[in-house]
Amino acid sequence: MTVVERREIALVDLLDRLLAGGVVITGDITLRIADVDLVRIDLNALISSVNAQVPAPWESWEG
Repeated sequence: MTVVERREIALVDLLDRLLAGGVVITGDITLRIADVDLVRIDLNALISSVNAQVPAPWESWEG
């Protein structure tokens, strides 16, 4: 078993690391009463930073 040293990371540094590589968030929420599904929410999100070297994909799409 490997012991990992605990260290504190500022929230800004954590967000910077996550946005540099991108984050995918997925989830399902279901509101159920008496075994009857009333509300269902599916969440799919991609969060990433955009810069000049990596342009946004929708600029090159032709609609």
